[in-house]
This record gives sequence, C-alpha cells and structure tokens, in this order.
Amino acid sequence: MQKLSTEKGDVQNLDPQDFIPVAPLEQLAQKRCIVVKGKDRPIAVFYHDGQVHAVDNRCPHMGFPLHQGSVTDGILTCHWHHARFDLTSGCTFDLFADDVPSHEVEIRDGQVWVCNSPRQADAVGYWKQRLQEGMEQNIGLIIAKAVIALLKAGVPARDIVETGALFGARYRDSWASGMTILTALANLVPYLPEEEKFLALYQGLRRVAGDSAGQVPRRDRHPLDTSNHSHDTLERWFRYWTLVRHRDGAERTILTAIHNEADPAAAEIMFAAATDRAYADTGHTLDFINKAFEVLEIIGWAEAEKILPTVVGQLVAARGGEESNSWRHPIDLVPLMEGAFEQLPAWFESGHGKPWHDEAKLARQIMGDDPAQIIGALRDAICAGAQPGQLSKALCYAAALRIAHFGTANEFGDWITALHTFTYCNALHQAIKRVASSGAGVWGNPQLNGHEVKNGTAESNGISSALTGPLNPEPRTLNPNITRGVFQGAMSVYLDRFLNVPPAPLPGARDQLDDEPTDAAELREKFLDALNSQQRVDAAARVVARYLNLGHPIEPLIATLARGVLREDADFHTYQMLEASVQQYNEWGSTPEGQHILIALARYMAAHSPTQRAQLQTAEIALRLHRGEALYEDEAEG
Repeated sequence: MQKLSTEKGDVQNLDPQDFIPVAPLEQLAQKRCIVVKGKDRPIAVFYHDGQVHAVDNRCPHMGFPLHQGSVTDGILTCHWHHARFDLTSGCTFDLFADDVPSHEVEIRDGQVWVCNSPRQADAVGYWKQRLQEGMEQNIGLIIAKAVIALLKAGVPARDIVETGALFGARYRDSWASGMTILTALANLVPYLPEEEKFLALYQGLRRVAGDSAGQVPRRDRHPLDTSNHSHDTLERWFRYWTLVRHRDGAERTILTAIHNEADPAAAEIMFAAATDRAYADTGHTLDFINKAFEVLEIIGWAEAEKILPTVVGQLVAARGGEESNSWRHPIDLVPLMEGAFEQLPAWFESGHGKPWHDEAKLARQIMGDDPAQIIGALRDAICAGAQPGQLSKALCYAAALRIAHFGTANEFGDWITALHTFTYCNALHQAIKRVASSGAGVWGNPQLNGHEVKNGTAESNGISSALTGPLNPEPRTLNPNITRGVFQGAMSVYLDRFLNVPPAPLPGARDQLDDEPTDAAELREKFLDALNSQQRVDAAARVVARYLNLGHPIEPLIATLARGVLREDADFHTYQMLEASVQQYNEWGSTPEGQHILIALARYMAAHSPTQRAQLQTAEIALRLHRGEALYEDEAEG
C-alpha cells in the first residue's frame, strides 16, 4: 500500500474503510483528472508530475468545478475567476478564494483510493483561525464559511461574537457602525432559528471586518496607578474631560473606573457624561455606549478594558443639540430642559412611593406640538410616581409612533431622522435599566420572566413568553443626570412632529383588513414578498397588522422580520431599527402598543427594501458548499 500527498494537516489513524476507489493508476495517469462522488462532496483526483493529489472539486470561491481548470507546475487554476491553489495542500495563492479542502490518497495494488473526509486535524481550531483571517482580509466568503463550520461544530454563538467584538476593538481606533450591528444582531440570536442565527452572525462580523479594513489599529491607554479615587471623583473627572474634549484624560479616567469598580458604576459614569450634551450626534453617542455595554453582557465584563474605551473618542468629539439651530430656533429648547433638570430631584422626591402606570397616555402627550407642555407632562408623571424606566418606556413608544405614522410624502432621508430618535430612546431605556439594576440580559440570564430559555426560546410557551415584560426589575434609585436623557429624547420626538403631517393611518384605522389572508404562514410569506418590490410600505404594514390582530404566534413573525432584514444588504440604520423594535416589543408584549411598534418596523423595512442582496448570495454559496451541494454541474466523472 502506498500513501501519497500527505501535506496540510497531520492526519492520524485514517480508517481504511473511509477510502473509496477512484480508478487504476494507469487510467488516472492517462485522464489526468477523475471526479468521484464522496459522501458529502465531489472529489477531484489529479495525476500530476508522477504524483496523485485530491481536492474538493468545487472552487471555494464560487463552487465552479475545478476539474475544468488546469494544472501547471503544481498549481491548480480555476478558469472562472482565475483563483490558484497549491495542488498538494489546497492552500490558495489568491486570498479572495479561500483554501480548497484536500484529501488523502493511497495506492493499493495499482488502484487509486481517496479518503472520503478532507484533511483537518482540528476542525474547530482551523475554522477559528479562518474566521480571524477572514476578518483580517475582509473576505465575506471566508467569514461565512467559518461561521457555518463553527456553529456546526457546536461552538457557542457567544464565542463567535467575542471574536468579532475583540477584533473590532483592536483593529480600529474607535467604535464603528459594524460593532453596533454585530451587537444588535447578537442580541437577536437567541430568538432566531438556526439558519437566521448564521445570517445574523455573518452580517455582523462582515460589517466589523469592513469597518476595520485599512484602519489604524487602536492605541491603548492605561488606568491611573491608584485605587484611591472615589466614584464621584471619577465621574466628575470623566464628565469634565468629555466636555473639554480631552480624549486621553477621559480614557484614562474610565479605565480607572473599570479597574476599580463594577459594571453598573462604570455605566453610570459614561451615561451621565453622554447626557451632558443633548441628543449628541443625533443620538448615536448614547446608542454606541449602550451597545458597548450590551456586547460586554454577551462576552463578559473581563473584556471591558478593551471594549469601553472604543466609544470614548465619539463621546468626546460629539456635538450636542444645544449646538444645533433646530434646538435653538424658533423655540430655544435648551433653557426649557435646563429648568427641568434643576427640579428633577424634587419631582422624584414628590413621587416617591406612588404607583403609576400611564405609559401609553404619556407617550401620546410626548407627541404634542408644544415643548413646554411636553416637559410639563413629564413633570406631572414623575410627581405622580413614574419611575425613570417607565418614562423611557413611554418615550420609546412615542418615538416608534412617529415611524408608524410616517408620511410617505416626506423625503426618503427623513425616515432616518425618525429612526435616530427611536434608536436613541431605546438605547436610553436600556441604559436606565442597566444602571438601575444588576439584572442580566438574555445572554447572561437563563431565566426570562420565569421561563427557562433553551436554544433561544422560552420553555413554557416560546419567545412570546420571554417578550412580554422587562428583563430587569424596576429601579430603586437612579442618578438624575441620566434621566435628563428622557427630556432630550422627548424634545427630539417633538422636533420630528412634521414627519407626521399628515399622519399616515395605522393599518385598519380607515379600512378593513379582511381582504388579507388568515393563514399565519401565508401572511408571513406575503410580507416577505412585499419586500421584493420598492415602496410597499402600506402593503407590508397591513400584512403584519393582520397577523397580529389574528393572534398568531409571535415567534415565527419575529423570525420573518429578521429574515427580511438579514437577506438584504441592509444599511446600519435598518439593523438598528430591527433590534430596537424587538427590544421594545419585549417591553409591551401583545398589546396594541406592542403591535404598533412592529407595524412601525414593517413600514421602515418596506421603505428600505429590496437591495441587491449580494451578501445573501455569498452566504448561500457558503451554505451550499458546506452542505456538499454541486453548484454548477452534475457530479459525474470529469
């Protein structure tokens, strides 16, 4: 027995039963290449320069049959995109293509045999390395293939998210949209079916890789060499460095807080500073900080010194609403808010211990057209006993209604204006819950409202159980500086009021939905079909409203909404909208308010679909290659 071509991987103890016959050696030498059907892939067996080599017959780039390529001087060339591979090891010379799996071959009594399984001594280690390399080289196909293989091998999604988050924190000087997308989609992973989990992780990771490509790696700062400073001192310093735009001072201060204190303490410091400037950078500043804490909930607080400093640059450089004309004229909103801020402690003291549950009513008041009356409504709610988390919950619903009622006669870019307010309000709500309690989120806590989560669903009666209430308990006390964000968000909702002139009616408000299907699966399919054409805003919203009105299970609808985004080449804001809407549905559950939030999501998605779906094509190629499917030819002898 003769074994040939033992490069690439130290394969030990091969089972002779795992080999399949190819052809007599003389026949292979004459034909130069023969394709055989392996157990999960076509295998191309080559005879070249007196040696026998075997590789997966599908080019790892697009699946083109490699037996239709050519071999020269030990280099196999795919004739479609001219990717070139070392025939012995399968390693590529053209990084866009990825390596092609190679197989062991043996000669037994003049007969060529090939191993059914490709060479790979440590599959998990290999694909972790490939994921890192795919991100370094910014090659979506390699990222997709690595994510598929790692999930198939049982690697937790959390570990995959950690790889992407730490990569983004290292290879870019500051937080970028890709890190927000990765975190937002990671938050949704527990609610998604298996294939959508892969798409979510792939879309997040490839955006982090794209943001990091060609960027200057991060320069680390270090904490102060002392633990003697109090929390109040560190907060005061951090806010000062932020206001005077001194990044180094701010980073060293927050690193000291991370080193000396726990998660909620550092969060309180950063969120207080974020509200020193009103609605900074159209809300992105606070949202980025919140996402940095959310990703730490997934990958662990031990990585805080790597993750949290990445958002300090944007925080220090941000411009606040007080620097914007729209916040100053024709009505100067800044002194209105500042007057309220001075009274906040007294208002909360007045409301201490009083029960209050009028979030929906307050949301409607926040949508008013008089900023002084809006601030008065917030004051009255606080004095009546409203807690900060209840205020921000009402605020989020008001912001969602701006999108649900968005008039399509507005300019297309105005969708983003309303989106910015909604995602800011959602980030503020999550921040308030985080600072006010030590409860963990979906990833950190296996219990959601008493239902054990297994594989992303609640054991009792599915995701709908998990989405009907807040993940954290109501706060005990809260730094009033963070509550300033509620007033700032309310003023942004006020400034968006012209986007609802006239307000688009909610589905069913002026007509009936009886002409829509009643079957749940048919409704979900009709919704996805509506996204195949441009500007099907009302049609998509009607389908979702019909589904919700009929009381169909929420889990498949959430998965369908996610699929509608994940299959697109969606922009940053659409990912934000998806995750924030699910988060806020989480707060309201199957109530009219919760339904309105998902209707807002459906309208926004329809306004931004379809796209070219190029990334979906890459993902599907990776899936088909992983499954062993033939992409281009009937697998017969080449």
